[in-house]
Amino acid sequence: MFRCTAIAHVVLGLVFTLKASALDPDAIQHGHADSSGVKIHYVHAGAGPLLIMVHGFPDYWYSWRDQIPELAKTFHVVAIDQRGYNKSGQPAGVEQYRMEKLVGDVAAVIGHLGSQKATIVGHDWGGMVAWSFAMSHPDRTERLVILNLPHPRGLLRELRENPQQVKNSQYARNFQQPGAAKFLSADGIAAWVKEPEARAAYVEAFQRSSFESMLNYYKANYPRAPYQETAAVRRRITCPTLVIHGLADSALLDGALSGTWRWIDNELTLVTIPGAGHFVHRDKPQQVTKAIVGWLKTH
Repeated sequence: MFRCTAIAHVVLGLVFTLKASALDPDAIQHGHADSSGVKIHYVHAGAGPLLIMVHGFPDYWYSWRDQIPELAKTFHVVAIDQRGYNKSGQPAGVEQYRMEKLVGDVAAVIGHLGSQKATIVGHDWGGMVAWSFAMSHPDRTERLVILNLPHPRGLLRELRENPQQVKNSQYARNFQQPGAAKFLSADGIAAWVKEPEARAAYVEAFQRSSFESMLNYYKANYPRAPYQETAAVRRRITCPTLVIHGLADSALLDGALSGTWRWIDNELTLVTIPGAGHFVHRDKPQQVTKAIVGWLKTH
């Protein structure tokens, strides 16, 4: 049933030309969906089949600013602020950030927009939400696009068997310590943003955000020793899937990609990008946009 249509160190050579498009503030609209009492802010643009974009840590909807204009030519593109971030609700308590709550937020946005299903695109924690959504709501997942978040089973395997991944995941264990949020600042966690104007926007968004909420993602969901698989992560992915991974990611090592095809009952396309780090869509925005747009044209 499964096919891996592109694998290893691949950069898609597409037959069409794609020029960078700046995000026009007048071309996007803002909205809010209710997820069991938690407000989920989103921006949206374009018309057509629904495509939901889910950011990771530390980030917000603006992460997708280079991808939204191109995708909006074909899709109704919706980029959310995950709970705890920017203009979305910030409920108190670790339990409010369990994966089923985060998956529920995506489902709430889809329902709010009057759709039955969507293509889900996720990066980092948004990637984990996207994997989990596709596993728990296969009937509502048209296609799946994952950026720099290996399949949960691959990550668990590496945390069990790869000492380097265990070592490189120490930051996640540090984030789970009591009082860890007091060591975060809006300027500090926006330091990864390269463009000065964009960095200023990030600082403003993070000043509206909850650092406790951000770290609750780790406290509620990050794998813990002995890193055993649960029934939830063994559920099959049934939709076409595109995985894009920047090979210079030091937080999530590429060894976790091995075997991804064993857990997907549909076509898998794996694109690895040398020289790109964890924020692959920001390090190589045109390359990633080409890969996503080209893949969606044929799947």
